[in-house]
Amino acid sequence: MNAPSLPPEETMYTALLEKNSAFEGIFIVGVKTTGIFCRPTCTARKPKRENVEFFANTQDALAVGYRPCKVCRPMERCGDEPPWLKNLLREISRDPSRRWKDADLRERNIDPARIRRWFKQHHGITFQAYLRALRINRAFGQIRHTGNVTDTAFGAGFESLSGFNDAFKSLAGFAPSHSKQGAIVTINRILTPLGPMLAGATEEGICLLEFSDRRMLETQIKRLRKYLSASFLPGESPHFTPLQEQLDAYFRGHLQEFDLPLVTPATPFQKSVWDVLRQIPYGHTRTYKDQAIAIGNVKAVRAVASANGDNRISIIIPCHRVIGKDGSLVGYGGGLWRKQYLLDLEQKHR
Repeated sequence: MNAPSLPPEETMYTALLEKNSAFEGIFIVGVKTTGIFCRPTCTARKPKRENVEFFANTQDALAVGYRPCKVCRPMERCGDEPPWLKNLLREISRDPSRRWKDADLRERNIDPARIRRWFKQHHGITFQAYLRALRINRAFGQIRHTGNVTDTAFGAGFESLSGFNDAFKSLAGFAPSHSKQGAIVTINRILTPLGPMLAGATEEGICLLEFSDRRMLETQIKRLRKYLSASFLPGESPHFTPLQEQLDAYFRGHLQEFDLPLVTPATPFQKSVWDVLRQIPYGHTRTYKDQAIAIGNVKAVRAVASANGDNRISIIIPCHRVIGKDGSLVGYGGGLWRKQYLLDLEQKHR
């Protein structure tokens, strides 16, 4: 998708030097001395200013003869699983109860150290910790529906009931026998042209969708954990497939309204602000004052801005459609250039 506008070149060059992931999807950089093009976050040596030029997308870079970088792989979606990992992840999805040893990985020509680094970088935990969390999350769902702790424990690959109980309580924060009263938010990565996002879902619907590099992400998770009295574990949710499909359609310009169940615990004031946000038409913008008027309190401009900042479900609850009274871009947790991209995208397909 062509982004109709690019940031100033000095801004892009600074983002390149800083490996700023908030510019992922905003621009591509071509290096004249090597003939390759890279992402803003490429870890290769940074070229001099006079040796680079900037493009809105990979197609434009290819059209003038640049080749994709083998380090940052700009032709792939940012955060996508590398080819050497895809088959293993499919096996894990089919049978989360299986225990994987280093020898099993080497049989598939996968370096255990390499997979540990990848999971630490993209999930913040080791490969084995990820597998344990998957097993516990799946066990939680089974116990909620069957009530049988013993069968679930051994079906999840644990060798003893006590070991299962200890692992479950450590990760979920409550004993397996309390699963019907407890709560877990399932989290997973959702890939977008602007970089990966972290999605969270309860059984009822989507409760979290934030760019994974947002500074407030940990704070938002802490607030949700308190609101929902829930633990956060990686896993699969039936809500994630339609979420990915609808986001893909949105970024292609084929979808203007999302149809997904949302879970938005908040104060009554925050809920009123978020409800009004969802009433802003696709391709339009409003000011914070407009939003305050819409909720019936013209003096609440600052409070409205604060509530916008507390929105935990980006894009779907479109806080990016709110701008300053002078038309300037202000206050977007995912980064102002992402906000500009979204507004340009919607204006183009309005």
